[in-house]
Amino acid sequence: MVLKGKRQAWSSGVTGALAGFANGFFGAGGGLFLVPLLTRWGGLERRQAFATSVAVILPLSAVSAGIYWWQGALDLTACWPYLAGGFLGGLVSGRVFRRVPLGFLRRAFGGLILYGGIRAVLAV
Repeated sequence: MVLKGKRQAWSSGVTGALAGFANGFFGAGGGLFLVPLLTRWGGLERRQAFATSVAVILPLSAVSAGIYWWQGALDLTACWPYLAGGFLGGLVSGRVFRRVPLGFLRRAFGGLILYGGIRAVLAV
């Protein structure tokens, strides 16, 4: 079901706000909101929703990183190894993405959310 007009603009804005809040406040997790809402409200197919959420998270992450840097909370020297690994992981996963069955993607995404939730609850 694809929404039209003002309702679509409102739902897209709410989805983006939730993703931005999660990304800025928790340092990640915007896709947790984006993927389900892009499929439900945006009418996107799952693969499109996964890919679109990555495209949306990039600028949200840049904004959050800029704010953290401005406040002196970002250590740029510590992030380079993670950026290099993330870049390589993104290249590989982007090439493999079409070949992975959709059922596996759904289960892997759900498992990742569950794992992150358990870790967050059990962290002291």
